[in-house]
Amino acid sequence: MQNPKSIISKTPTRVGVFDSGAGGLTVVRSLLEHRLFDEIVYYGDTARVPYGIKDANTIVRYGLEAIEFFNNFDVDLLIAACNTVSAHALEAMRQKSGYPVYGVIEPGILALERSVPDREAKILVIGTRATVASGRYQRELEALGYCRVEALQTGMLVPIVEEGIDGGPVLEAMLEHYFGHLPEAPDAVILGCTHFPLIAGAIRDYFAGRPVMIHSGEAIVEHLEREGVRGSEGKNLLKIFASDNVEGLRAIAARWLDDEF
Repeated sequence: MQNPKSIISKTPTRVGVFDSGAGGLTVVRSLLEHRLFDEIVYYGDTARVPYGIKDANTIVRYGLEAIEFFNNFDVDLLIAACNTVSAHALEAMRQKSGYPVYGVIEPGILALERSVPDREAKILVIGTRATVASGRYQRELEALGYCRVEALQTGMLVPIVEEGIDGGPVLEAMLEHYFGHLPEAPDAVILGCTHFPLIAGAIRDYFAGRPVMIHSGEAIVEHLEREGVRGSEGKNLLKIFASDNVEGLRAIAARWLDDEF
């Protein structure tokens, strides 16, 4: 799981964040809260969202095109905030980039290992079809000795979040649809899609408050801090770009980030 270009040669001030659409803004929110960078350049591929229903070769191609986009901004490092991209395209992106590229799967797994050391704990991974089908979370958790891992494709939660629904009967019905067959509540839930932190409270409530929730944004912040990235005293500037309807994406950011930019 080692990033071949993980050595950060200077204090990074400008980070790129890439996602298939709006979901990666939950990672941006964590970066803003911890003030790790002077500047965040966010690119959402809103013209081609969702990635979770596409084949692996297409996802790799989209990831490489994102590298070309960020090459215009002289970023010090790039975060592939999308779990689907992290599952399928990360190595190809690292080979093409001239700077470190971080995904969100490895930090999430490391965060789980620190939070839930019991290898007998029941772990539930939820994500898009492509993320779950990749088997990345399952294989790496099992390699660490976790023996009770279940992964569910919960892609219909993505458009619910995009509609701004974070509670109420529609979301409750969808959670029952996905989780109603589980014989017991999990000890931990890995939110394997960057949209899902916005409904983490509803998911925890569904399971009566039992599970530890692993959030990609908080996990990547902790991972970067362990890699030596330190907080910035700069302006914490956020620039938002999109492949389609950038004003719509900026409106979502204003809502999700509480006008922090």
